[in-house]
Amino acid sequence: MDSVKHLLNQIYGEETGKLALERLAPIIEKFPTIPKAKKGFFSQEDIVLITYGDSLKKEGQAPIATLHEFAGSYLKDAISTIHFLPFFPYSSDDGFSVMDFFAIDPELGAWEDVKAIGNDFELMFDYVVNHFSSQSQWFADYLAGKPGYEDFAIDVDPATDLSMVTRPRSLPLLSEYKKQDGQSVYLWTTFSADQIDFNFKSLDVLARMVEVVLFYVQNGAMILRQDAIAYLWKEIGTTCIHLEQTHAMVKLFRAILDIVAPDVMITTETNVPHDENVSYFGNGRDEAQMVYNFTLPPLLFYSFVNENCKVLTDWARGLHLESPNNTFFNFAASHDGIGVRPLEGILPPRELDALIEVVKANEGQVSYKRNPDGSDSPYELNITYVDAILASKDSDNAGKFLAAQAIQYALPGVPATYIHSLLGSRNWTAGVKQTGRARTINREKLQVDTLVAELNDPASFRSRVFYPYLNLMKVRRAQKAFHPNAGFEILEIDPKVFAIKRYCEDQIIYALTNISSAETTVSLTGEETSDRMTDLFTAESIDSKSLTLKPYQYTWLTTEDS
Repeated sequence: MDSVKHLLNQIYGEETGKLALERLAPIIEKFPTIPKAKKGFFSQEDIVLITYGDSLKKEGQAPIATLHEFAGSYLKDAISTIHFLPFFPYSSDDGFSVMDFFAIDPELGAWEDVKAIGNDFELMFDYVVNHFSSQSQWFADYLAGKPGYEDFAIDVDPATDLSMVTRPRSLPLLSEYKKQDGQSVYLWTTFSADQIDFNFKSLDVLARMVEVVLFYVQNGAMILRQDAIAYLWKEIGTTCIHLEQTHAMVKLFRAILDIVAPDVMITTETNVPHDENVSYFGNGRDEAQMVYNFTLPPLLFYSFVNENCKVLTDWARGLHLESPNNTFFNFAASHDGIGVRPLEGILPPRELDALIEVVKANEGQVSYKRNPDGSDSPYELNITYVDAILASKDSDNAGKFLAAQAIQYALPGVPATYIHSLLGSRNWTAGVKQTGRARTINREKLQVDTLVAELNDPASFRSRVFYPYLNLMKVRRAQKAFHPNAGFEILEIDPKVFAIKRYCEDQIIYALTNISSAETTVSLTGEETSDRMTDLFTAESIDSKSLTLKPYQYTWLTTEDS
């Protein structure tokens, strides 16, 4: 508990830190310790499926059970982990306005359904740590002034100068509410008026949210995604993002997990430029084990639109990490759109404007954030990743989309795939019209019987994406050189071919992807390769000195002795 004590004193000061330890110690002690069982946090077999609890639906069946049935039939040998986006009772934002952190939304199923999936796959839960629902019992207790809830929210005088605060949205930062005694209060609401920011200066909030973390571990969570963690701590007169106290809070959660369940990992979700993002690794041992690789999705999109991977190649060289306890959570698509803040300092504004035009031309939308000077700037591109990469609503080139995924899967880190990418889903514009929310375009609910019928049709776009994607996953899981911490070298052999060398003691792999619409011939001359190499997808012998890649073809080559 020494590290917990030290961090509490750092965050709250010695006097309040002592009180905090007195609050947390019995909470930590009441949860059974889960001894460390793994040699390390990561493996080449780690592949995460990202999904809502009700992405797949079937009449008369709980959606979580439907997902389990589908995953058991199709994904058993392809993925290791299922990441459930918030599956709690909620009031808005498709789950992220949590009303009860300890319950499963009865529309989705029950804890028994979640635990059943945990028998076949590892589980990743969303830990919505920054805010709670305005429709929750906790907020009702706050408005009523109930003991233990008086300081759950952050009450701010609306005349306060908050111009320095970093804003991820163009909505007002403060929202007005009326307490039960008739008093009006203006509360901090970073993301919406329905999402009340927690006041972590309150030990009542701290104790309750530590209890939430340990409850999730008790119910099978092996990875915890800390949603919007960058905004957790607020100090008026600062940017209120990435504050020292926020980093200390992540370290505190890590220290507690190291005591109770040392195999459980923290993944920080911080949609910000790369250098800010990787700061959540701490010293390599004391903060997050994984961070979302937020620069990858927009940069991959940019590379395919321009059929040139030079910027991607230059950026990827910087993915080296010093600690074997850290790695990237590599994703291309998520339940949200494609965040563009990570492109700051990498692409000039005119290049981003060109991407925006591609999105708008293909039925997508753009979400904006508020800047300190009162102006708005793009924050997120709302479009399915399939439609972004294809860059044409008339295209059904499954191979082009799969080429983008092959790059994601060859990079150092743990790959994660959003269910709608695996299923080849296109823009759900009808859903956007129904909800009026741009993000709905990427969140369609699918009837599983209809889905399976499409997958069984070899000519369907879904089938032409799904089965090669499964094969990509399965091949990757079998290669030691794709261990998240295995060595890598970015090769510059042609601006139209992204090339990476992955290696470990037992294996070397050259992963090459043609990101262009033109046939391209390349050579691995200068590399320590034999003239003939083996394609891991086809088992064919390949001439590594003169290799012709068809448009959007990807290949993983290994030396025959490895």
